Amino acid sequence: MSTAAPGSPDMSGQVPDIPAAGQRRWDCIALGEVMLRLDPGVGRIRNARSFDVHEGGGEYNVARGLSATFGRDTAILTALPRNELGVLAESLMRAGGVDTSAIVWRDADPIGRDVRMGLNFTERGFGLRAALGVSDRARSAASQLRPDSFDLAALCAATRWLHTGGIFSALSESTAETAIAAIAAARRAGAATSYDLNYRASLWQAHPRPDAARRANTGIVAECDVLIADELSMAACLDLDLSDIQARTSPVDTAALDAAAARAFERFPRLRIIACPVRDAVSATRNVWGGVLHMRGQRHATVVREIEIFDRVGGGDAFVAGLIHGLLDGSDPRRALELAVAHGALAMTTAGDNAVVTKEEVEAAVRGDRVAARR
Repeated sequence: MSTAAPGSPDMSGQVPDIPAAGQRRWDCIALGEVMLRLDPGVGRIRNARSFDVHEGGGEYNVARGLSATFGRDTAILTALPRNELGVLAESLMRAGGVDTSAIVWRDADPIGRDVRMGLNFTERGFGLRAALGVSDRARSAASQLRPDSFDLAALCAATRWLHTGGIFSALSESTAETAIAAIAAARRAGAATSYDLNYRASLWQAHPRPDAARRANTGIVAECDVLIADELSMAACLDLDLSDIQARTSPVDTAALDAAAARAFERFPRLRIIACPVRDAVSATRNVWGGVLHMRGQRHATVVREIEIFDRVGGGDAFVAGLIHGLLDGSDPRRALELAVAHGALAMTTAGDNAVVTKEEVEAAVRGDRVAARR
């Protein structure tokens, strides 16, 4: 259920302009790094003797959710090393229904000195023990992508939507330049664009320029239609002064987020939508979860409730996939938000970065159907 500001004007014209279905090859392309996720299951990395292997990456997860859950035609723009690990990653992406034809393949030396596969070791956590991620991604093939690595004009002319994010932009100066170039190419091609700030301080602090996060993210967001961000990431990445805004006192209290969104709209006139999951960890296995969506003069929010968590990683990316699916489908922003929240919640009920659910299960969650055994 959603709420709109009383007396708010009809803002239907504020949703992104999206090419009609069937006019282009893909519904969405995602630009970002794809890593192999090594998962010790219910145990810990430090004493693991075996790992389950998944593919994952903040931007890729959105394309996979759109494909695997919602049946959308999607593609990934990334780079992989030309070795067995790269082939494994590609096969996992293909299994998720994502088109891999635009992948850039890089020759890899035998010991990964110059080009290698990014790895991400991830613990799910349990109860008081929080989820934990340990990345091993230096010199990855994707971190060396440049704007001329792809024919961005042709790729963007073949898609209805382009999505990328702050994790990819933080990998190197060249990946930030690539994200900016891709967003600009998508705008020229008439495709809708979205950007998930997904702020990771550890990545941006490794940059030689202390103002790298602000410079890169403000340049990208200035050209975007849809921004995924909370007030903390907007303050850190977009140089928004929020010092006069009281910090959030509870997950249900979104006053700080509402104020930050209003200032972002003032700063970035092209932005149409700012959306954000509302999340708080009661424990690793119980989270408070919901969502908020802002437009100019209009606000929608879902009910915030406690949900049970099996694996929290990728919940935010599934939120973005549900949101984009709703907007591609022509849904009003309220329904798009409800799809986002439902898809994100369901993604956190299965192992790995991605949802293993059907579109019908997402619709059932939106309706609030009872969870009963199906036989």
